[in-house]
Amino acid sequence: MPRVVPPVADERTALTAYLTHQRRALRVTAHGLTEEQARMAASASELSIGGLIKHAPRCEGFWTDLILQQERRGQPEVDDSDAGEFQLAPDETLAGVLAAYAEAAERTDAVISSIPDLGQAVPVPQGAPWVPAEVREWSLRWVLLHLIEETARHGGHADVIRESIDGATFDPLLAAAEAWPDPWVQPWEPASPSVG
Repeated sequence: MPRVVPPVADERTALTAYLTHQRRALRVTAHGLTEEQARMAASASELSIGGLIKHAPRCEGFWTDLILQQERRGQPEVDDSDAGEFQLAPDETLAGVLAAYAEAAERTDAVISSIPDLGQAVPVPQGAPWVPAEVREWSLRWVLLHLIEETARHGGHADVIRESIDGATFDPLLAAAEAWPDPWVQPWEPASPSVG
């Protein structure tokens, strides 16, 4: 898959292509990590790559349920200060949260593709502290833009964490994860264990 989003012909294709691209960028930050590394908080915050990926399907599920006007299947969306939201619990694995993210993305994509009008109203959760009191609804378009924004923000967090863990950056990780033929960048490889 190319490093950048291919050309787009229309608004819907652009929004969904950019959401897919941002998901991919977040997922690739986990490429080659051990369970221990996926749990590492490499800065002063509690954020870890595994925790950021754990948060992503929860966030998408919240918005998909709003679009469908369904009761939340799990807990409501939480803000970034909620304890444990961005950390893997002892019984959670990186593979498990990656699978949950893929499932949530598939569900979101199916719901979005089933709605012909990007202007369709999506009800706003009233009383949430992050919602302006005068806003009663958003459009499906707004929700897609918000998901792109949220995913990109957390992808940026994950980039910094990954670089702090082992120095790996996006292009080499992507080249390694996707086994690019004749890559223009040297694919990431795990560090050789030191002999001593």
